[in-house]
Amino acid sequence: MARKRKGNKIDGWLVIDKPYGMGSTRVVGKCRFLTKAQKVGHAGTLDPLATGVLPIAFGEATKTIPYIMDAEKTYQFTVTWGESRLTDDAEGEVSERSEKRPVRDEILRIMPEFMGKIKQTPPAFSAIKINGERAYDLARAGKSFEIKDREVEVYALKILDSTTETATFEMRCSKGTYVRSLGRDIALKLGTFGYISMLRRTKVGMFDLDSTISLVKLEELLHSAPLEEWILNVVTVLGDILALALTKEQAEFLKNGGFISRESLPSSSLTGGTYKVMLGEKLIALCELDENYLKPVRVFNL
Repeated sequence: MARKRKGNKIDGWLVIDKPYGMGSTRVVGKCRFLTKAQKVGHAGTLDPLATGVLPIAFGEATKTIPYIMDAEKTYQFTVTWGESRLTDDAEGEVSERSEKRPVRDEILRIMPEFMGKIKQTPPAFSAIKINGERAYDLARAGKSFEIKDREVEVYALKILDSTTETATFEMRCSKGTYVRSLGRDIALKLGTFGYISMLRRTKVGMFDLDSTISLVKLEELLHSAPLEEWILNVVTVLGDILALALTKEQAEFLKNGGFISRESLPSSSLTGGTYKVMLGEKLIALCELDENYLKPVRVFNL
């Protein structure tokens, strides 16, 4: 017999407006402490100095984390000119200085070079693994190492504000894009140095700032109402995946690991790929359809 998990069984999504100075793992720990949930995870790490949209998955929603991790993201960030920092943000020590301060027209002129598919090298102080070790651990230990550049995609980039010392941007980008690297590289292209002095994530997939709740508000609300009243359905992050209507018997068969032949499905014109199987509002399974069978990939106990 499987051992029963301790804590409350809570399934769904909660979107936290991550506070400044707190790491994503600490936010998860705080949510677990406040809700006494059995299982909690997050979708998309934010640096401690960053704020904004941090989706938190409870219970069965943790099985859908990969689907939100792959979603595009939107950030607002400020680059402070004239200094290079070891961490590429305000936390690090100054490593180089420049007297050059770019003007708005200069910035606008080079911005197209940072749109579309671009190559960037992640910061030395990042969670990238180098031979099994985190880059930030190697950097803190003073070890030398090389991080390979990677291709990311910037779908949109615009300047929101600029002063003599700073410029504030908004960017919509693919997963894996490092804002700190982008700020550093924009500054270098402009013939100066720069670091990220403000970073706020405003959107992850379908979650935006209007979806968020602060940790302080979460604690207040838990004293007056159950979490289930405002937690989002597990299926929220699966909006782009087509739903497949099956009989109750077929759904139960899938849930128990069974394969369903193509001929038994309600439509013979279905293309291969990923489908979600629902019974009413309840998510039963995520399945893959090949040329012969519909096969469960993720089964949900809701």
